[in-house]
Amino acid sequence: MRIRPFEDRDAADWGRIFHAAVHGIGARDYSPSQCAAWSPEEAPAEVIRERARDGRITWVAVDEGDMAQGFIELEADGHIDCFYIAPDHAGIGVGAALYAALEEEARRRGLARLYVEASEAARRFFLRQGFTDQGRRDFMRRGVAMHNYAMDKVLS
Repeated sequence: MRIRPFEDRDAADWGRIFHAAVHGIGARDYSPSQCAAWSPEEAPAEVIRERARDGRITWVAVDEGDMAQGFIELEADGHIDCFYIAPDHAGIGVGAALYAALEEEARRRGLARLYVEASEAARRFFLRQGFTDQGRRDFMRRGVAMHNYAMDKVLS
């Protein structure tokens, strides 16, 4: 696995990975109706390309064929927006490698803190990375009750 910056050609893979991760990994902790509300379908590639142009930095984990298998996004204020791994590549260090690239860049930029709204699975990951759980957040998405966790990490 190699970590590189997002390229326009990764947009379709972003949609594939996000949708597969929600319905594969997310389904371990969320109901089918919650997963359907979270990701009813793969996001269109053009929507993802536009999203990537808003100033965020996105790293992609690619396999030996240069096909994306995971991604993580950092916004300028230290917010980690999306972080998803293809289910068949989860649990083998892909997420840790992506996160390491993100934290290294955050430190290089002098960010004081990282923060995220983490799913159940992401919460477990971020706790291992030294994040603090600031509490559960309950909300509605597409008429379905959902939850995640506000988490942060002070960088020194």
